[in-house]
Amino acid sequence: MSANGRPTIIEIADVTKSYPSGDVMVEALRGISFSVAEGEFVAIMGPSGSGKTTLLGILGCLDRPTSGSYQLVGEEMATLDETRRARVRRERIGFVFQAFNLIPRTTAYKNVELPLVYGRVPARERNDRVLAALGEVGLSDRVRHRPNQLSGGEQQRVAIARALVVRPSVVLADEPTGNLDSVNAEEVLAILARAHGQGATIVMVTHSDEVAQRASRIVRLADGRIVADEPVERRQLEAVL
Repeated sequence: MSANGRPTIIEIADVTKSYPSGDVMVEALRGISFSVAEGEFVAIMGPSGSGKTTLLGILGCLDRPTSGSYQLVGEEMATLDETRRARVRRERIGFVFQAFNLIPRTTAYKNVELPLVYGRVPARERNDRVLAALGEVGLSDRVRHRPNQLSGGEQQRVAIARALVVRPSVVLADEPTGNLDSVNAEEVLAILARAHGQGATIVMVTHSDEVAQRASRIVRLADGRIVADEPVERRQLEAVL
């Protein structure tokens, strides 16, 4: 249970990550510890090389820590075999990437449906959940459009619908507005804020202070360590909503 009384979704303890680069070992993470409660919206910030992307990869079970513990909903992730890790990624984690990562030759509907197909959700339920998710991001009229028929903002909204349709324990967003103009970035942030308001747990990597202010808490990294972990003050949050 977190300090605010809500269940803890993410618990990271003394996590390190090292990897070889030529003749030297790079220490990307150097003893990271923090937790995320159910329903929090956390922004992770830091300069290039600070460890943001490495940390997000570990949180998403795309990579393993060199040492330390990572628990997601009370289950240790660091020691799981690949089959179980793949299942966790499919069922508990929703991903939103800067580059959208949509399948180009299929429709918005099929892109959003894909994780439910892998999860063996029955066809009728899949249909209902996909249409609801696309409706939530304002794309009910783009269901049959392929990515090349959608704007960048619309593609990112499809990606958010795909992340949310699995009803994940946590949504991981990696620079979700990085490839968007200001108008589309605002739409994407508004969707994430709505999802958070409806109870979604979100961890978002961003380089933008303005984008980070949409979160309820900011964790700052430098040289593979946490150098600040502070709530966004309510008056600041209201100023940008």
